[in-house]
Amino acid sequence: MSTEATTVKGTRLLSGNEAIAEGAWLAGVAVGVGYPGTPSTETLENLVRHDEVRCEWAPNEKVALEVGIGASMGGVRSLVTMKHVGVNVAADPLMSACNTGVGGGLVILAADDPSIYSSQNEQDSRNYAAFARVPMLEPADSAEAAAFVQQAFDISEEFDTPVFVRETVRIAHTKTPVTLGGTRRQVEPKDYEDAPDKYVMMPANARVRRRATDAREDALVDFAETSELNRIEMRDPSVGVICSGAVYQHVREALPDASTLKLGLSWPLPPVKLREFSASVDTCYVIEEACDYFDMRVRSLGIELGEVAVPRDGELTPTLIRRAFSMPCPVAAEPETDLPPRPPALCPGCPHRLVYTELRRLKAVVTGDIGCYTLGAVPPMNAVHSTVDMGASLSMAHGMELADVEERCDRPVVGVIGDSTFAHSGITSLLGTVYNAGSGTLCILDNRTTAMTGLQGNPCNGVTLTESAEGLSPLDIPAGKPLDIAELVRALGVTDVVEVDSQDLAAVRAALTAATKEHADSLSVIVFRSPCRLVDRSRKPAPQISGCKACGICVQIGCPALGHDEEGHAVIDENQCIGCGQCAQVCPSGCIGEGV
Repeated sequence: MSTEATTVKGTRLLSGNEAIAEGAWLAGVAVGVGYPGTPSTETLENLVRHDEVRCEWAPNEKVALEVGIGASMGGVRSLVTMKHVGVNVAADPLMSACNTGVGGGLVILAADDPSIYSSQNEQDSRNYAAFARVPMLEPADSAEAAAFVQQAFDISEEFDTPVFVRETVRIAHTKTPVTLGGTRRQVEPKDYEDAPDKYVMMPANARVRRRATDAREDALVDFAETSELNRIEMRDPSVGVICSGAVYQHVREALPDASTLKLGLSWPLPPVKLREFSASVDTCYVIEEACDYFDMRVRSLGIELGEVAVPRDGELTPTLIRRAFSMPCPVAAEPETDLPPRPPALCPGCPHRLVYTELRRLKAVVTGDIGCYTLGAVPPMNAVHSTVDMGASLSMAHGMELADVEERCDRPVVGVIGDSTFAHSGITSLLGTVYNAGSGTLCILDNRTTAMTGLQGNPCNGVTLTESAEGLSPLDIPAGKPLDIAELVRALGVTDVVEVDSQDLAAVRAALTAATKEHADSLSVIVFRSPCRLVDRSRKPAPQISGCKACGICVQIGCPALGHDEEGHAVIDENQCIGCGQCAQVCPSGCIGEGV
């Protein structure tokens, strides 16, 4: 039951993320929850600006989906957002939610990252839709993103199922015109009724719900055959292409005369429509990026496909598609070759820099984690030796202990994790080490924000998504309850816990030396605290250099504001320098003094 509410009209340029937020709001969504992860982050940051929606950042994607399932069970429409690797974290509740079904509509945004622009892998979330047998919609531009998310809520409630909306980075961040009309649907919450046979997934109930899922799949296949989400576009019948999402746009640009079967619903696939399309063209091709999801399933239907050599990895482009079909490609301008390189680096004054400077000096084996501090792996730091997934640093450090790495290599092993990542999945990793009486050194880098994805709040600073939308800084006093990291670590059973100002080199050195040498046989946790420089934007005058010995030690901390002249003497770029004093602390000769 829905009624008309505030009218939203007009044509605007919106990114896919902005469009999904607008579409969800128009669909009457009541709850939005997720974990920030590029390229999905901006969706909730836009949704929270609307009235009548309660939006939250969760500690991780599993919790986010469980909150969404609970809101749905409570009778309201909920949107859960995450990037592709977050779907891995949320897979446990997903695999049960596909059987329980929903109350209010439940839509999950999965944002994939072909070409690995900001991720640790390149996976295809369509496989999760097929695995869980959950419908997945794939918009090809922002207008479809706004429309598809509204359809997704309807499909969710019609078929009693969670529904995925999949976007890639090209859809998430490219702005295209969106015409928004109509009104927000005021969807009345469904009356809550106890339904243990539906939601209590003990074996006896789960077996029954499994059969319900089978029946639902059959109904969804019938829906896929007739839905306008899947569209045959006949042009030249000599070439037909099956594609979806952003790839559809590339195919239309690269092969404007080709016929296309645009699959807006990538699970389940429509076997009859696929066979109809393939029979209507001389040669049928599948074009997709970074995966053989369509190719494998279309071939399994006995449909013969033409061979085309698109790259197996990374994003596709019109040029790559034309090249695969041996067609002439536009001549691109030659790239400039004399431009200076711009490798990624920690910001000037970053509080992580001195920690990594000391870890490098100690020749530590550093098991790292996901965040800005992953940049400790790049030159000139070269101080991080593994980055696998959120929370892995602490678990892997314990694994190194079990392998006797410190003893065999005569090097300390140190796990390094950020505050937001610690709350996401590092707590249980630490608990595993404590439970098994592990030893070693673990560092939690608390910079008071989730910096890598855009300064979002997290449980450690207590800043909620609503407060972020209202402009509250992570340095302000939040309404949410911030986690006391050190107290939690002690509560888990760690007795050697110290808190250190990460901008104080002497304190950093003393803490790491004590933990790795004096307390090497016990478990030590160091909480390094200092705000991200994008949060605390205070500046001091740039230090002055006098009598530089050209030893190069200051340059080795990797500050973008530091360099050297042709003779090797240190120079400071006053436009980038924020006056943090890190270079003065590491200079062994006292050649760098306070600014004036």
